[in-house]
Amino acid sequence: MQAFVASQRPSRFGFGIAVAVLVVVLDQISKWWVLEHVMRPPRVVEVTPFFNLVMAWNQGVSFGMFSHEAAIMPYVLSGVALVIVAVLLAWLRGAERALVALAIGLIVGGAVGNVVDRLRFGAVADFLDFHALGFHFWAFNVADTGISVGVVLLILDGLLAGHDKA
Repeated sequence: MQAFVASQRPSRFGFGIAVAVLVVVLDQISKWWVLEHVMRPPRVVEVTPFFNLVMAWNQGVSFGMFSHEAAIMPYVLSGVALVIVAVLLAWLRGAERALVALAIGLIVGGAVGNVVDRLRFGAVADFLDFHALGFHFWAFNVADTGISVGVVLLILDGLLAGHDKA
């Protein structure tokens, strides 16, 4: 009976995969547009007093960590990202709540979008530049946004789900 009840719970796998695909598509379209149309020639495009479009190539991971000139690094970082994606997909397969599926889909889509860049260019194309009071935050892209929002949603779900169980 337990197996039957467990199989009746709705799987959110398809939803999470759809979110991941959407993030990859939006990420790659935005990078194509910036690389092919906006940054020819590369320059700073002031959009608002606090937001610019720029062209930055990140050879590392978040905030440029693990940046290295070695030719093998894009493959190493891509391999690590794909292992993480595999673990997240296993988690997604068991996800029962839409918020968890959304969060994992955002993270997976962002990771895959950045892996595509690493394999194509050897680095990740970043172009969104927010700044305030003379400080420029790290340039990022749609994939990075998906990863960041997904992590925040997972944290919120953990806090809310923990509260519900108590």
